[in-house]
Amino acid sequence: MFKKILNKLNITALVFLLAIMPLTACEEAEIVLTTEFEEGELMRINTLSCYMPEMMLYLINQQNEYEAVYGSEIWEKTLAGEKLSDSIKDLVLAKIAQVKVMNLMAVDYGIELTPEENEAIKESAEKYYKSLTKREIAYTGATVETVSTIYKEYVTALKVYDYIIRDINPEISDDEARTIMVEQILIKTYALDGNGNRVEYSDRAKDEAYRLASEIREKAVNEEEPVDFEVLAAEYNEGDAITYSFGRGEMAEAFEEAAFNLDNGEISEIVETEYGYHIIKCVSTFDIEQTQANKVAILKERKDKVFEETYNGYLPGLKKNLNKSLYESIEVISDEGLRTSDMFSEEYVGGL
Repeated sequence: MFKKILNKLNITALVFLLAIMPLTACEEAEIVLTTEFEEGELMRINTLSCYMPEMMLYLINQQNEYEAVYGSEIWEKTLAGEKLSDSIKDLVLAKIAQVKVMNLMAVDYGIELTPEENEAIKESAEKYYKSLTKREIAYTGATVETVSTIYKEYVTALKVYDYIIRDINPEISDDEARTIMVEQILIKTYALDGNGNRVEYSDRAKDEAYRLASEIREKAVNEEEPVDFEVLAAEYNEGDAITYSFGRGEMAEAFEEAAFNLDNGEISEIVETEYGYHIIKCVSTFDIEQTQANKVAILKERKDKVFEETYNGYLPGLKKNLNKSLYESIEVISDEGLRTSDMFSEEYVGGL
């Protein structure tokens, strides 16, 4: 569960999303000290510090996760003029910073680890440390105490998260989460120019589009010889898709209102949105599987919102220091001898 919190800051092949509290070396608001740090101390937030072995363990685990999907050549790519190898350092530092802040919050909330949790952490740390090769230990400088600290802060942060969201009602009604399935025929009221910019139709062209939409709808609802909706959609639809499954708040307001008021098999009047004229046919007023999935998504969104509001409200006033020269000395390298990527896998943290 907590791995999801750690992975709130995630990347795709070419995009890094740095959020929550990015402590980058170039951040103007950051107070950067190049002295007054202990040996190997990379970052300090109030009373909590991150040392190089911790950073390096996080870094090679994160790096190897992405290399497994995108290949080692990803680090040579650039985004907005910055190499992705530099961006992953920011990503990892932001993750560690978030965990440190949540551990400071734990002190204020009076949240502590139980003896049983400490014992489980000790066992997990020893197990993961034994999985490291001599090359990985030498490269990161990690000890079993390093891993133990990471896991203690991991579990503490999880407890803080659970504490923050404790009052959220987990019950989501079927109506709130209801997902429906429809088919549509869209006749657009705009075009794209050679540069991909939107160009609105003239009034005359819009009138012609509306007349076409009216003719199509008449064919679909003709009582004597109705034309199959899917046949009409295949011929006339100018949208990206014909079939859509969605819940409330996901579509244009007019489209959604019309769709949710249809019965199974019913066809709407012509609905106008910013995209053009829509003709909607309801396939299913209640997609059970998607509705259940939507309940999960709605509950997660509520939890994330409460957590982020509480977390962001705690940030002002924190003293954040980064050892700039030490941070800049970190290089992202691809090394076959550094393959660990499962520090937060179920095998090691599943029981924590």
